[in-house]
Amino acid sequence: MRPLLQVRDLKVYFPIRQTVLDRLQRKPQSMLHAVDGVDLDIYPGETVGLVGESGCGKSTMARAILRLYEPTSGQIIFDGQDLCRLSRQEMRAKRKDMQIVFQDPYASLNPRHTVGQIIGLPLLIYGTPPEMIRTRVKVLLDKVGLPESAIDRFPHQFSGGQRQRIAIARALAAGPKFVVADEAVSALDVSIQAQIINLLQELQKEFGLTYLFITHDLSVVSYVSDRIAVM
Repeated sequence: MRPLLQVRDLKVYFPIRQTVLDRLQRKPQSMLHAVDGVDLDIYPGETVGLVGESGCGKSTMARAILRLYEPTSGQIIFDGQDLCRLSRQEMRAKRKDMQIVFQDPYASLNPRHTVGQIIGLPLLIYGTPPEMIRTRVKVLLDKVGLPESAIDRFPHQFSGGQRQRIAIARALAAGPKFVVADEAVSALDVSIQAQIINLLQELQKEFGLTYLFITHDLSVVSYVSDRIAVM
């Protein structure tokens, strides 16, 4: 079976801000090596857990895979295409197949938008007729265990676990093949963590999703993962 995602020698470097003295002395630009030569294969339908100490570059690597950060070098081959060679317009179309659930459900949702607007935006971007969006959003809310009445409410009216369910519904709206869960349960209470993990597993079976599950919690990663990678 061919991997859905192949990462080869991925490097992500960030320039370190120079002081005035550095510039006067014409010192060369220093670089922070956030990710330095990483290889990873993920096969269709599996969950790969990515663990490592804080600051090792897990989230940076995940965002580079989705090209939320631009890789410095390397290959990111998704579904047979090298994402590093795609233009911004081509990448926007490809991102339909690749979504992310962020760590903090308080920061990742626009507080000025209703739940219907938040989940409906990917549907609008990827061509769902406007008259069908509200119906589709209600279906997605049901899939993640929220009532239809949530559609006209705002994020601040929900608990942390409910907000993460909204974020998951938004990720599913585009119909992705691959989802990054970037510390998606670490900001939640332990009892809520179990509910969100079970929900992600149910959705994986229903929609045939492939996950990259980033966490620092070894008990969680051992429960959800088919394979584990360590950074």
